[in-house]
Amino acid sequence: MKKEQLQYPPLPPAVTGRLLDWYSMHRRDLPWRESTDPYRVWVSEIMLQQTRVAAVLPYYRRWMEALPDVAALAAVEEDRLMKLWEGLGYYSRARNLQRAAKVVMEDHGGRFPDTFEGLRALPGIGDYTAGAVASIAFHRPVPAVDGNVLRIAARLSALGEDILSPGGRRLFTDMVAELVPPDRPGDFNQALMDLGATVCLPNGQPDCGSCPLAALCAAHAAGRETDFPVKRKKQARRREEMTVYLLLREGRIALRRREARGLLAGLWEFPHIPGTLTEEEAAGPLDRWGLTPLQWRQRITARHIFTHVEWHMTGYLLEVRGTGADFTWADPAALETLAVPSAFAKYLEAAKAALAQRRPASSPS
Repeated sequence: MKKEQLQYPPLPPAVTGRLLDWYSMHRRDLPWRESTDPYRVWVSEIMLQQTRVAAVLPYYRRWMEALPDVAALAAVEEDRLMKLWEGLGYYSRARNLQRAAKVVMEDHGGRFPDTFEGLRALPGIGDYTAGAVASIAFHRPVPAVDGNVLRIAARLSALGEDILSPGGRRLFTDMVAELVPPDRPGDFNQALMDLGATVCLPNGQPDCGSCPLAALCAAHAAGRETDFPVKRKKQARRREEMTVYLLLREGRIALRRREARGLLAGLWEFPHIPGTLTEEEAAGPLDRWGLTPLQWRQRITARHIFTHVEWHMTGYLLEVRGTGADFTWADPAALETLAVPSAFAKYLEAAKAALAQRRPASSPS
């Protein structure tokens, strides 16, 4: 888009040079920046969606050791894939990674498309990821606009458009696109990522004293940094209560696989039912499952927050006998190979400890 066609005040052209100078001195040392290999850039960007850098680092290293290239990802078994992703959340990201890897192998001869449009056509790749990979790996002069970049653009311009609306997102994306330098597009986009992550912070006062763009920032000039960006209010999360069962039988623990569609699709979970039950009430489902309680060992409460729903869980760890025909009974070795979502992290920790100890614990309290 030519500047004379723009329907908004452009961002100051000086933003580009100041940002790149700052990045040359302050860029974060991250393992996926050691190479411009599109596979490594792509995996890191997908992992970083909705996830902090510090949390991603160990996952990224393990992933690259196990699946060093797109061919390995395309061929890996689903249980192994999910285990490598276990704890990162938003598990559809891992499945989409493999779906895209298979497309790259089958339709592109194992080579990633080198344009924004070609990358955007792959499963699970949106505008931001396509822009990041195209600019960093293939030096295409396209923007990579995520929440950090939207926040920076909104503050620089002091425009009150809702960054979560389609129109607002397009507006700020077009503004940033005008600044992408053809010679260093990847550095420019990564500089914006770093600035948003370390200086132009969300949810409070940004560190304007350390910002290379402070003198160009309309929100800073007006003393209104925290008024931007403008975002519509989120809907309140739905609350769901459930009772979780950690069922121990002969050194194994009961698991079941979630349905192939929906939240946490295809992952392994501990049996649970809706509602919060007392110990006495919780004995009821055991009979339906063909199990007899031998010893109630521990009561464990936990909570997990998803984007639109909160799980409030009451769990019971107990010894049982019987068939439990619909369950998979996992020993400690098997438990290490099956992907249990982080929603059940507290229960997984208790299950591993119980299997390791194999001794009676205290009664529920």
